[in-house]
Formats: sequence, C-alpha cells, structure tokens
Amino acid sequence: MEKQSETDGTHHTATTGYILLGLQEHPSPETALFMLCLGIYCMTLLGNLLLVGPIVLDPRLHSPMYFLLSNLSRIDICGTSSSMPLMLVNFLEAQKAISFLSGALRMYLTLALGARVIALAVMAYDWYVAICQPLRYSELVSGAVCTRMAALGWGTHFASSLLQSILVWHLPFCGHDVINHFFCEILAVLKLACGDISLNALTLMEATAVLSLTPFLLICLSYIFTLVAILRVPSAAGQHKAFSTCSAHLTVVLVVYGAISFLYLKPKAKDPSMDKSITLFYGAVAPSLSTLIYSLRNMEVRATVTALLGGDLFSRKMSYFHCCPPSLAITAG
Repeated sequence: MEKQSETDGTHHTATTGYILLGLQEHPSPETALFMLCLGIYCMTLLGNLLLVGPIVLDPRLHSPMYFLLSNLSRIDICGTSSSMPLMLVNFLEAQKAISFLSGALRMYLTLALGARVIALAVMAYDWYVAICQPLRYSELVSGAVCTRMAALGWGTHFASSLLQSILVWHLPFCGHDVINHFFCEILAVLKLACGDISLNALTLMEATAVLSLTPFLLICLSYIFTLVAILRVPSAAGQHKAFSTCSAHLTVVLVVYGAISFLYLKPKAKDPSMDKSITLFYGAVAPSLSTLIYSLRNMEVRATVTALLGGDLFSRKMSYFHCCPPSLAITAG
C-alpha cells in the first residue's frame, strides 16, 4: 500500500491506502457496537426520511420553518451516510482497510457536512423572528431568504472542507498508513504526517472558530431575545409551550456543540479512545436525537405521516391544489 516518490531530491513514501484500527485495542465490543450503530443509523435514516417526505408531499408544510427542518434532515442523512456504512462494515472485518481515494472523500464529506451548525443557527433565527417580529415574519424569513441562507451554509462548509483536505493530503506521510480511528478523521490523519502540521492546525482552528463558534454566538443571542419575549407572554400555557419548543432546540444545539468542542477545541493531549467515542456520538447519536426532537414532537409532521401511511395524503394534496393555485400553495402553511 505504499509507493516511492521523489520531490526536489527528497525521498518520501506516499501511501495508497490505509488500515483503520477502529476498536482493535478492545475488539470484544465491536459486534455489540455494530448492532447498536446499525439500529441508530436505520433510525436516523427512517426518521429523517419521515420528516423530509411529508414536507415535500404536503403543501401545507411548504413554509420557511419546514424548509429549514428538511434542510437539517438532508444534512443529517448525508452526514451519517458519509461515514456510518464504512464503520459498520469495519466493525465486522478483521482487516479494516480503506483506499486513499475513499478515505479522502469521506474526510471531505465529513468536514463539509458540518454545515449542520449553520443550519441550526438559521433555525434559531427563524424561531427568533416568529416570536419577536411576528408581523415581519413573511418579510424577514421568506422562501428566498431561507434558500440563500441554506446555500450559504452548504457552500461555506464545502469550501472550507476542500481547503482543509488539500492541506492535509499535501503533507508527507512517510509510509505511515495505520489510522487509529473508525475512518479518515482529520485529526487522526494529521497524527500520521511526518512534516510540519502547524498550518493545518491553524487553519482547522480558524475554520472551527469562524464556522462553528460564530453561529453558536448567533444562536445564543437569538435565544436570549427569544426568552425575554417569551417571559412577556401573559398566558402561562403560551409560555410553557414556547419554553418546551425552545428547550428542544437548545438540546440539539448543546449536543452538537458539545461534541465539536471536545473534538476540536480541547487541549492537545487527547485520549484516542475518547476521540473515537465522541466522533461516534457526533456522527450517529446527534442526528438521531435531532430527528426524534424535530419530527416526533411535531404534531403537523405526525399528522402528515399518519395520512401518508393511511394512503389519503395524495387525495388531500390534489384537493388542496384544486382550491389553492400552485403559486400560492408554495408559501402556504
């Protein structure tokens, strides 16, 4: 899995593939972990599909809030699918090998799909406008605004991921091809480099600060204003309902940012087993948790799923379009 290369008279050994250690130091729980992760992965896929499907099919859910929910679900589907299938296969394999191209692609996608944090920030903004600026909601959170914000989240993270990946794969690895992780996670790959990684560490820290901490600060700011507005609601029932929704959103935010902080913002001395556990939690548990919170707790989504399973959604959809022109149905909800 190695080949010799020569650049400016200096010999390096380029790696064409990698060996993934996974939980090789603790092999006994891998079968149990396979069953657990398979269940979580299936639940994540099913839950997000049950969220995206009704939003696409039911015209009543064609509103900015549900567009943002479906955007987060798409990110979760792509994010978990970029790493989980390989991890599941490797749990059952004695020799956990991966090609260079496959490893590079999975690293790129895993980094790019950190767009989840910007999606959460946009959802917090939507919640803030709905509570604090309800009369200007259609102006401040229009379909075009939501589309641009979603595109901004995807675009910035894909561009940052491309930069990080280029910087990593231009490093000399001197034939080191054993990665102490489930997949080609960027921090685990950087440990194999035999060159100077200070630029990589600096750009990774800057990207984490700009693309993760900035949205987090915006989320905190929006929720401060939102909570102040909720406390002014005279109805106790209204306050309880708003606090319930707000706490659900904050739970997802804390889970996602807690994992990011442990992975990329903690001190340099790290336990590889802890890193792998946190990565697994961020890549598998966090998306399933957001699915449970955003889909199963939403009465309109549950009603649409029930109608879909009952087979009367399509007839209801046709009657809706019959009484509401398509141009109006897009913004209805």
